[in-house]
Amino acid sequence: MATALRIDVDTTVSTIDLPEDPSEAYDAIRREVGEALNQGVYHRRAVLHIGDTSAAGTRLNLTAWTLASAWRGIALYPLHGTIVVTGPDGAGETTGLDDDLVRQAEAVAVMVRETVARWQDHPPVSNETAAQELLAYAAQELEASS
Repeated sequence: MATALRIDVDTTVSTIDLPEDPSEAYDAIRREVGEALNQGVYHRRAVLHIGDTSAAGTRLNLTAWTLASAWRGIALYPLHGTIVVTGPDGAGETTGLDDDLVRQAEAVAVMVRETVARWQDHPPVSNETAAQELLAYAAQELEASS
């Protein structure tokens, strides 16, 4: 079984086991994120599986956005809903996520959770300031967990 990460909008990161069969793995990912499935590559060793972000009420996934933006080195467009992260296998299929990327995702999730909690008492001046703060902290987390 391949290990993937599920990143929820509440900053929770959990591991999921994917079946070895590519078709079954794809179905398992769809069950996690919803029927419509898009893929985004923000790191050469990771694939983000993103559900239908146009559905009404789909919340911003701040953890996935921060992680993907830090991996790319730029502030990306918003990511919404539950997101599953796997590794690529080079043939267009999914494989398990490397341990160092799992550690990075978990570290970024903790940092996002702590930062958002801190904002309850000391809110950022603007959304842009908030994004810059998250990305600066995320860059530190990626470096520390590599």
